[in-house]
Amino acid sequence: MKQESTLKKLNKYLSSLKSVLIAFSGGVDSTFLLFSSLKVLGKKNVLAVIAKSETYPEHEFRFAQSFCEKNKIRYKVIKTKELKNKNFSSNPKNRCYYCKSELFSKLIEIAKEESIDHICDGSNHDDLSDFRPGTKAKKELGILSPLQEVGLKKAVIRKLSKKLKLPTWNKPSFACLSSRFPYGSKITDKKLRQIDKAEAYLRKLGFRQLRVRHHGDIARIELEQESMTKALKFKKQILKKLKTLGYTYVTLDLLGYRTGAMNEVL
Repeated sequence: MKQESTLKKLNKYLSSLKSVLIAFSGGVDSTFLLFSSLKVLGKKNVLAVIAKSETYPEHEFRFAQSFCEKNKIRYKVIKTKELKNKNFSSNPKNRCYYCKSELFSKLIEIAKEESIDHICDGSNHDDLSDFRPGTKAKKELGILSPLQEVGLKKAVIRKLSKKLKLPTWNKPSFACLSSRFPYGSKITDKKLRQIDKAEAYLRKLGFRQLRVRHHGDIARIELEQESMTKALKFKKQILKKLKTLGYTYVTLDLLGYRTGAMNEVL
């Protein structure tokens, strides 16, 4: 019952916006927001914008693009260049602020060109409890977060997505590849590709929710607790592949996968 009332609240919120540009990553939250916006406002009043960047894996970009094409959703692709900004690539604690400023500034330009009233992202209510420097950029530039505004949490979004038969309802949570670096460790295109290939290999072995944290020549793998035994069975293959990619040491984090692991030092 509570889910239904929250959904009604979301629909009411969206209907007041008239036209929206959705920052679309293809993740659980932005897919649910995009689908909900289309239902409430209609296809002509919704534009999805997909950002292509070195900080996001190619398979995530392809998924977002194919979702729009399959469902005949109007979309645009933009290229963001956060790596060229030293304030971002030097990887300070507020790195996300510079990334989001780059993204949202481009979205504002597109919204003006398309005469769209509002720009929305997929932040949910759970995000309020984590360290999110990008929130400052969002507030400065007037970006809306409908899911957060109506109090929708990730678990509820997954349940509602399942009811709507969205392919993302059980999709693993994802964060940009820049989150794999300790703060202060420089982010480069080469390192991002190294991480992307390492994580792609682990997914190929059947692991779902994972992170490969980059500590110089050390790869620290985070997996769900139930996948630890499986990882040891594939130990030789994983070691061989990650060493081929340039890592000297490969470790399995006993704490397992958790969001915001790099924020534990703060």
